[in-house]
Amino acid sequence: MRIGKDLVAAAATPVVLGILAEGESYGYAILQRITALSDGELEWSDGMLYPLLHRLERLGHVHSEWRQSDSGRPRKHYRLTEQGAGVLAEQRRQWSVVGDLLSKVWPDDGGPRMRLAFGEI
Repeated sequence: MRIGKDLVAAAATPVVLGILAEGESYGYAILQRITALSDGELEWSDGMLYPLLHRLERLGHVHSEWRQSDSGRPRKHYRLTEQGAGVLAEQRRQWSVVGDLLSKVWPDDGGPRMRLAFGEI
């Protein structure tokens, strides 16, 4: 299944902040975590993740630091800031409202529910 770009973009900030709430990480590991958490349904590119990380850093939601990896290659590690934790908490509240709404408008069987002039189908 292909997830639409608007939905992916809307979920990007809370997904990345949520992953960083688990602990500090670097770009490639974040991409791998997204793929794993979505059971392979979401595969983000570098071109999507790094601009988001830079924006989150500019906003003060994450802090970054360069470190040497075990292989000797430097990696930029990101961690959630206190401000970012507050933003994540607010995002969780907002997504909870959206999730609750969707559970009310989508039937339990996953099929479409349509209303016509004469009632529900």
